[in-house]
Amino acid sequence: MAKKKDSEKTAARTENPNVFGLRAAVVEQPITQALEENYMPYAVSVIVSRAIPEIDGFKPSHRKILYTMYKMGLLTGGRTKSANIVGQTMRLNPHGDAAIYDTMVRLSRGYGALLHPFIDSKGNFGKVYSATAYAAARYTEAKLAPICAELFRDIDHDTVDFVDNYDNTMKEPSLLPTTFPNILVSANQGIAVGMASQLCGFNLGEVCRTTAAYLKNPDCDLSETLLAPDFPTGGEILCDASNLEEVYRTGRGGLRLRARWRHVKEQNLIEVYEIPYCTTVEVILDKVRELIRAGKLKEISDMRDETDKEGLKLTIDLKRGVDPEKLMQKLFRLTPLQDTLSCNFNVLIGGMPRVCGVRELLEEWTAWRIESVRRRIYFVMQQKKDKLHLLKGLKRILLDIDKAIAIIRETERDADVVPNLMIGFGIDQVQSEYVAEIKLRNINKEYILRRVEEVGTLQDEIDDLEDILAKPQRVRKIIIGELEKVEHDYAEPRRTQIVYGAQELDVEEEEADEYPVHVFLSNGGYFKKITPASLRMSSEQRFKESDALHQTFETTSNAEVMFFTDRAQVYKCRLSEFDDTKASAMGDYLPAKLKMDEGESVVYMVLPGDYSGNLLFVFENGKAAKVELSSFRTTSNRRRLTGAYSDKSPLRTILRLDEDCEIAVYSTEPRAIIFNTALLAAKTTRATQGVNVLTLKKKFVLDRAVRVDEASIVSAARYRVRSLPAAGAVFLAEDRGEQQISLID
Repeated sequence: MAKKKDSEKTAARTENPNVFGLRAAVVEQPITQALEENYMPYAVSVIVSRAIPEIDGFKPSHRKILYTMYKMGLLTGGRTKSANIVGQTMRLNPHGDAAIYDTMVRLSRGYGALLHPFIDSKGNFGKVYSATAYAAARYTEAKLAPICAELFRDIDHDTVDFVDNYDNTMKEPSLLPTTFPNILVSANQGIAVGMASQLCGFNLGEVCRTTAAYLKNPDCDLSETLLAPDFPTGGEILCDASNLEEVYRTGRGGLRLRARWRHVKEQNLIEVYEIPYCTTVEVILDKVRELIRAGKLKEISDMRDETDKEGLKLTIDLKRGVDPEKLMQKLFRLTPLQDTLSCNFNVLIGGMPRVCGVRELLEEWTAWRIESVRRRIYFVMQQKKDKLHLLKGLKRILLDIDKAIAIIRETERDADVVPNLMIGFGIDQVQSEYVAEIKLRNINKEYILRRVEEVGTLQDEIDDLEDILAKPQRVRKIIIGELEKVEHDYAEPRRTQIVYGAQELDVEEEEADEYPVHVFLSNGGYFKKITPASLRMSSEQRFKESDALHQTFETTSNAEVMFFTDRAQVYKCRLSEFDDTKASAMGDYLPAKLKMDEGESVVYMVLPGDYSGNLLFVFENGKAAKVELSSFRTTSNRRRLTGAYSDKSPLRTILRLDEDCEIAVYSTEPRAIIFNTALLAAKTTRATQGVNVLTLKKKFVLDRAVRVDEASIVSAARYRVRSLPAAGAVFLAEDRGEQQISLID
């Protein structure tokens, strides 16, 4: 019978889920309503309470850990087990011990993710540049670093608001009253819902100086004191002025970072000892191994991680005859040894996420810090006013101490002592309470007089504090003083070197197979690279109307080439960057191909080879400069060199000198001289003005210069000189021959 009743109940529940008080398991709801009611609160919580830092430079998780350690007395005391810190932090942070400890690791000195770590750690906390695991919380120890004194300074002076923790059992600060713009000093990264934040760190000394300059003049040039971001892993930052200005202005952009290395000649190896902040050792090694397997890094015999207690070190064993500079340029292009760090200065301002430039961040931080200092001053002033109020009551007692004693002695009930003192001396309840609590041993004129003397000093201090609150300039002066002290106590030298002119830095393309080619440069700046086979089929060169051949050479397809321009600049590249063409084609227009300045044109082409020999620059003012070709060699593969030659006088001719020879120089008078280039001393300074070789009369200038064997001079002895400068001889008609073509039109 019982079994029958149970089966009936089961059937009833199956047919109607609402029977016996049960609700339906599935409720239809529009997806938009579900997102609004469930997902949006979650998204807002992640943005506001987890992933995006606030103006003090901390996320809530950072702030909870540091404040817990502060309340544990770890700013001045010794270290304690990390597990103990994690357990205490769970009173403020409900997200679990693993998340708390992971956040704590990233704030530690051992991990090295911050320029100025906030936690002084002991034990294995891992490394920011390595994916190796850190030790468990029960093994490591920690305390607050000294710089944390600047995070909590005057926190008990009402400088910031306090809010309830998640279960309303204790209070925690909504922000930390940092005395310096930690938002710019400490790197921070977070991924929220629909947005992210990526703040790079700046050098503390530079930030303090910049903030002080901004407080003095909000329109100051930030780039004068805030040179570039700084990273705890060192390396080099390739500083593009326009790109950096964009990051400063908008808070968005990319920064190119590069590893630092050294070549150990004795062991034929390269040591990489600093890597970009945005990568790890494992990622670099994996990429290099992948390239070696693909046959793209044949120059390397082995690469390994030799990091030890001395610091990071990646060792690259080179094969015999490998150029370390070229190899590193190749590695920079193909591996994360050169990487780009994206910047996204997304910060919570007043509870709302906003992408700010550096100036905006300084504006918001200074406004917030001014308010914090004003609150501190007001708090101190109120304390002094309260004390002054008590002392004024005590001053009344000074008039008749015996009367006060008598009132207390004659009062029968304890509760009537304070009212009777109020009536007897005309003071309020607070003052009466203070007088009534004075110890019997202190009821003497000496004690009371000594306390009363403080009234004048307190009044002066209160007046001064009121004056500070009334004058914003004095508040700014206080903040500037605090910044100067922070800089003096905690600033460190830059770790990341700045490489200026980053827009000119480029890496070589992978070397292609070399084969013979002929190169042609026209007067109009058109360039052709043609193979011998193509020339045999058709050798007739095509140029634009009024254009003609200027220079031609035989070389190989991967040779280096330099193009000198009329703006005292030289552009360097590889012939492999130009496509093979035909004689019937126009060729590449160099000003466009090499991205020259507007109106700039090519005047001379040089194939430097091994950079032996010299270049002779002859100027319109009669001077000539012999410059060693090696002066144009660069180790950073710059595409453009400014100051390629002197710009004090217009250039008339450039000649490549593999060895000294005789040169014929002509003036517009017309006169000419022939001299041996051995008379000129070779210089290593590219922009040297040279020495006088041709003495010119007024209204005449130097016209051109050619090698003697290319000139049509018959009576060479007439013009030959043995010392410089020389006026030369008048040019005879029989020596004219055919008009010589100047190398520069």
